[in-house]
Amino acid sequence: MDIRHLQNTTLFRGLTEAETEAALTALHARENAYRKGDILLHAGSTTEDLGLVLEGSVSVESNDMWGNRTLLNHVGKNQFFAETYAYLEDAPMLVDVIANENCRILFLRTGSLRNTVMPGASWQGKLIANLLTISSQKNLALSGRSFHTAHKTIRRRVMSYLNAVALQKGSTEFDIPFDRQQLADYLNVERTALSKELGRMQKDGLLEIRKNHFHLL
Repeated sequence: MDIRHLQNTTLFRGLTEAETEAALTALHARENAYRKGDILLHAGSTTEDLGLVLEGSVSVESNDMWGNRTLLNHVGKNQFFAETYAYLEDAPMLVDVIANENCRILFLRTGSLRNTVMPGASWQGKLIANLLTISSQKNLALSGRSFHTAHKTIRRRVMSYLNAVALQKGSTEFDIPFDRQQLADYLNVERTALSKELGRMQKDGLLEIRKNHFHLL
């Protein structure tokens, strides 16, 4: 396991190499590989494990019993998932975590930190503070999605989302992490209707699109 690489992720930021190794041991770190379409975590199950994407990406989705799918988040390399569920005792997951592509995931049993103070563990306070940062970032991301989907029209939803990405990237030209179907699911619209609206927006001179590459005009 590449300790230096882990130290560049949000969870291990500020930890020394020795502290990182001690944390990995204490949190029962294990690495698993998955193929595209595999379900990593199921809605209704519980987990004490936070997941760190080492390679590839996963989607966090809400899939109800009537077959409706809502894409809540795209989790790419060096990003995390299930951190809230891992820390909350016996809270059933309301989402599925699914591999977007072949991926490698590092699981860490952060739920063990809930009621445990580890004597001499200098890494523990740092790691818990980093967990709070991760959780806060996720809250911002989910709040952003709620803001985008609050608009009534597809065009306004698209413009809200693309404007947010442009602000985050500091550029009017960027790639998004979604394909067309995923973007439709994320914005909670039909794929066909989304494609038609994107075509109209190009015709109206608002943007240019090449697959998942956008240029706002």
